[in-house]
Amino acid sequence: MKAGKAELLYVYIDVEPVGFNRGFFTVDVRYFYRVTADAFVGAARPVEISGLCVFDKRVILFGSEGNAKVFTSQTSLESLGEQELRCTNLPTAVVEAVDPIILGMKLVDVCECRPCDCELTEIPPCICSCFGSDLSFGSEGKRVYVTLGQFSLIRLERETQLLIPAYDYCMPEKECTCGGCEDDPCEIFRQVKFPVDEFFPPNSLHSGGCGCNIPEPGCCK
Repeated sequence: MKAGKAELLYVYIDVEPVGFNRGFFTVDVRYFYRVTADAFVGAARPVEISGLCVFDKRVILFGSEGNAKVFTSQTSLESLGEQELRCTNLPTAVVEAVDPIILGMKLVDVCECRPCDCELTEIPPCICSCFGSDLSFGSEGKRVYVTLGQFSLIRLERETQLLIPAYDYCMPEKECTCGGCEDDPCEIFRQVKFPVDEFFPPNSLHSGGCGCNIPEPGCCK
């Protein structure tokens, strides 16, 4: 078994308030991955296989609190659920993530000593459609366990109103006279100091104080 690549398909996010600590919220994040690998059977040519990986993570973040219920025109009554009706002033959780790195991969036999994977049967249809064939959740055959390294940023956002000074459109009242300058461009360029350091690296770096290692004029030893 040779590891291929891992692709982050989707991140499901759920936000719930913490009952014993006002202003804090639990953010439950579930990552869905598509992992590919090369399977070797004897001396034959390897066959590429793909499978689904799921990882759950929970964090507690401060999102402040507000008593006003917030409604937007982007929500339709057909797609509105009970959770949205009960929680209309929750902050919005945002997850920024990149594709993970495969750190390890192991082929094992499915047995009773392994943790139950019953939760994996509740996979959204849109995730299942990302694979070329049906996913197998049975207890027969073998299973590939993958260790992934995931970099992600999780934050809470809440809309607020700020008072910012605004001005009307400003139309120019004077004509720009730059086009009629009588200064010679070549003469202006001659007054520019040649950037020696851009072509030749300096011998030492200035520390900006008297603690430099190389004595210089005006620097204490």
